[in-house]
Amino acid sequence: QVQLVESGGGLVQPGGSLRLSCAASGSIFSIGVMGWYRQAPGKQRELVAVIPKGGSTIYADSVKGRFTISRDNAKNTIDLQMNSLKPEDTAVYYCNSISGGRVYWGQGTQVTVSS
Repeated sequence: QVQLVESGGGLVQPGGSLRLSCAASGSIFSIGVMGWYRQAPGKQRELVAVIPKGGSTIYADSVKGRFTISRDNAKNTIDLQMNSLKPEDTAVYYCNSISGGRVYWGQGTQVTVSS
């Protein structure tokens, strides 16, 4: 079992920045890919960015150049630095990990971009 806890969401004005963090605990030795997904009201959950334990990151086209995902394997954390935020980035952001062939999700953190 893997537990994921997100933090760092909130309200920000368009053009602003936020940093999300996700801490993993439990059977962390088997964690492979970790990432961030988001779900806006009335829409399906979508990939934002993923980062394997070693290798290249993947970003959704809508966030390329604005968001940066990073990972600290020693601390079992991933962060998502979000810059130049837009109203369309408003969503609940979920941390995700794949471990032992199973998919795990955090409880989600709300990000609202509004003036």
